[in-house]
Amino acid sequence: MGKKKGTSKADAADDFLQTLEDFTSKENWDKFFTLRGSDDSFEWYAEWPQLRDSLLPLLRDSSPSSSSGSLQILVPGCGNSRLSEHLYDAGLRDVTNVDFSKVVISDMLRRNIRSRPEMRWRVMDITKMQLGDECFDTVLDKGALDALMEPEVGTKLGSQYLSEAKRVLKPGGKFICLTLAESHVLALIFSSFRFGWKMTVHSISQKRSSLKTFMVVAEKEKSTVLHEITSSFDLLSLGRNDAQGSGMCEALESENQIRRDCNNGSDLLYSHDDLKLGVKGDLAELTGGRRVKFTLGSNFSYRAVLLDAQKQTEPFVYHCGVFLVPKTRAHEWLFCSEEGQWQVVESSRAARLIMVYLDSSHNGVSMEDIQNDLSPMVTQLAPRNDDEAARIPYMMASDGIKKRNTIHEVTSSLTGEVVVEDVVYESSPSNTGGLSPSDDLAFRRLVFKRTEYLIQSEALLVEDGEIVDESQTEKTKTASQSKRKGNKKRNQETSGPIMKVSHDYLASSYHAGIISGFTLVSSYLKKAESSGKMVKTVIIGLGAGLLPMFLHGCFPFFDIEAVELDPVMLDVGKDYFGFTQTDRLKVHIADGIKYIRDVTNSESSSEKASDAVSKTESTSSNNAEGSTCPDILIIDVDSADSSGGLTCPASEFIEETFLLSVKRALPQHGLFVVNLVSRSQSVKDMVASRMKKVFDRLFSLQLEEEDDVNVVLFGLCSESVIGESDIPESAVILEELLKCQRLETKQSIIDSTNKLKCWK
Repeated sequence: MGKKKGTSKADAADDFLQTLEDFTSKENWDKFFTLRGSDDSFEWYAEWPQLRDSLLPLLRDSSPSSSSGSLQILVPGCGNSRLSEHLYDAGLRDVTNVDFSKVVISDMLRRNIRSRPEMRWRVMDITKMQLGDECFDTVLDKGALDALMEPEVGTKLGSQYLSEAKRVLKPGGKFICLTLAESHVLALIFSSFRFGWKMTVHSISQKRSSLKTFMVVAEKEKSTVLHEITSSFDLLSLGRNDAQGSGMCEALESENQIRRDCNNGSDLLYSHDDLKLGVKGDLAELTGGRRVKFTLGSNFSYRAVLLDAQKQTEPFVYHCGVFLVPKTRAHEWLFCSEEGQWQVVESSRAARLIMVYLDSSHNGVSMEDIQNDLSPMVTQLAPRNDDEAARIPYMMASDGIKKRNTIHEVTSSLTGEVVVEDVVYESSPSNTGGLSPSDDLAFRRLVFKRTEYLIQSEALLVEDGEIVDESQTEKTKTASQSKRKGNKKRNQETSGPIMKVSHDYLASSYHAGIISGFTLVSSYLKKAESSGKMVKTVIIGLGAGLLPMFLHGCFPFFDIEAVELDPVMLDVGKDYFGFTQTDRLKVHIADGIKYIRDVTNSESSSEKASDAVSKTESTSSNNAEGSTCPDILIIDVDSADSSGGLTCPASEFIEETFLLSVKRALPQHGLFVVNLVSRSQSVKDMVASRMKKVFDRLFSLQLEEEDDVNVVLFGLCSESVIGESDIPESAVILEELLKCQRLETKQSIIDSTNKLKCWK
């Protein structure tokens, strides 16, 4: 038998490292270094024999700017690596090592105090270094930046650290970063060292590791010239064999394209440091019409736009102002478009306006804390002003909500945080049954925290058939609070009316847009109603159940099935939005993609069985009794990941394989509807191009002229169904079929038919 091997301290430490979930935690690293001990070094990535030939010439080529003539080197996040010791032994003795782990600094000091007495060791947080400006010739990072770039904290710590590294470097100094070159790390390095830096990338050869180590070198210049990044290796051969090399090649090409575009005059998202360097001119001077997009951050990170009023001759109230845009309104035309932003500048009466966009990272942060965080940075961006006492005011765009009452909060394992809230808007819609827009109308909304700016479902609140105003919601709120306190006896005179959701009013304009598209198949719908045939309508994505409930009430000949992946949504719909199932309105808790493929397979099997009975017998309609084939299929689901520019639907629902399944599942008269939400025109064009490739004819409907975010697409399975010139006549048929009690809602649907356009 073999001898049982004992477990060393290094093994125990390595085991702990494998389970380490947070590489930014000082306590975790203290524990790791305590387990490992002072004599056993831990090396991130490449070791000295692989680094020596690339690193030493790079350091010795640097000209020390100190009077002592020695190169002053800073090693941040040093850990217990022997890198500094090797540098010292190679003659580079002016080395300062910092780490936030007191355990490892104490160990390293004891290990080197006699053999390397000139080496310095300091306990320090590398994101907030207590070091002077421009005091080092080289900052040498071996894995420190990689460790800071935890997905949970994003780029915040990495950005703070790089700002510190740039601050402590002398002009002509070098930031040398040894990294595994993950895409999010490269994105931060490349964007942080654009202006005033010359950058090269090297590949470190390693014999025993499957992972490459890359060395990124950024040299600090006095000019603001934007250089392309150079590399010391063949990009083609590097990216040919592995994902890591391919990722580096893609990142380099992408960044160099940005730099080329910028040098050719294209717009770019600058950093706060870039602006201070003067890349967009002297910020102390006002330049009429100057508009610069940039990022800034201290405790928090922000996206911002600097705008100098186009007419500098105007009598301004403020020389500089800050305008905060909440996350819920950041997507609106007024704040996201250039034309809209200039309107905000004009109304602010400020010579320079800095528009700052808040996002989910600022949730729970008070406005006072945000102003305190922004103030030092804003002061640096303000134009020169003779009045030293002039203040910089903070203005904020309202979220449009006059009153908000959270009714219910729940966390779903599939959807995340879900909120049901009753709101009163600052200005109410004008199509609510003849009431004055000045009335305080109450609406119930369903919101997913993952896409807070997107209202998933919205309904008008009524009581006994009447629209509920703000005073009634207050009474109801008081009543519900009383009930929670144990007052079980309900007194009608004191508790106020019960709020109910109106199912014959469409608060969401895209719902009216979807239904207006039924015009495209209204002739078939008319025939079905006349013959007593049910029209099967499938909606993938239940939301709060408002669209299915509206269709159920307004189209008595519709047989409706809703397919919803998340059972929590069904509970929310039933408990808070009055959703109910009937014999012609049912919900399937299922995967929408699989549901449609099952329908397709079922239809294929049915057709084969029919052929086997009699090849000469005429086949029945695709919508015959017992068939699962829908006449109308609506996709109304949001995307859990909108980073690719697609907010609705999820990307799987616009893949060509799924679209082909839909085409096979629908009959010749069938209608396919997609609610598409994206700010990117290229994304919209891509989705439309895929649908046009599969469907015989494609129509689109832009909901609002000023809203370029939301569009509804309609795919038809036959070119002969309808043409654009037939829409007015077909809309008349739809109007006859629509049994809607609220005339203004019916009119909004018919008005939307005028916006239906054939996608050329």
